[in-house]
Amino acid sequence: MQRPWVPAFAGTTFGTDMDQSDRITRLLLKQEIEDFLYREADLLDERRYDDWLALLAEDVRYWMPMRRNVKVDDREREFTREGRDISWFDEGKDTLTRRVRQIQTGIHWAEEPVSRISHMVSNVQLLEVNPSTAEPAEVTVRCRFLIYRNRVETETDILVGKREDRLRRAGSDWRIAHRKIVLDQNVLLSKNLTFFF
Repeated sequence: MQRPWVPAFAGTTFGTDMDQSDRITRLLLKQEIEDFLYREADLLDERRYDDWLALLAEDVRYWMPMRRNVKVDDREREFTREGRDISWFDEGKDTLTRRVRQIQTGIHWAEEPVSRISHMVSNVQLLEVNPSTAEPAEVTVRCRFLIYRNRVETETDILVGKREDRLRRAGSDWRIAHRKIVLDQNVLLSKNLTFFF
């Protein structure tokens, strides 16, 4: 079952129960996570794929379920199930690395000539921090994205959706341990999905 899309730290956690020091610590962590996500978007836009791969944990799960049109009382069937149904992507680091290497050959038909691409990330929300905000080892974060891609002369794709990432602390930086990508469309009109979300 999909986690409902509710505001991060809803209820008392971010309310009056937090003192000013806790709020500042949380805001600094949120800024650090936002900076990480923006840096990742820049790496992808600049085609710095090896640097992007370095942001992925060795055990990363990169998953994008398919979406169905369903009746209002059948919401549990709207998305394909992780590990049980077909999906657009269900990959680990090895598969993602092979996709990058294929693009880097320069003879990848879907990326020759290369696409012009822009990743926009917004509405970043911290959903869960473990073990604590003061000493975060793992953070679950949700955001919205818009990806614009233009190829050759007239091919244009605009993809919009939500992401939920589990980030793991790695020294002074973060690694993406799990990424769930939810597109706000059920039919893809793109000719290919050679880019990364």
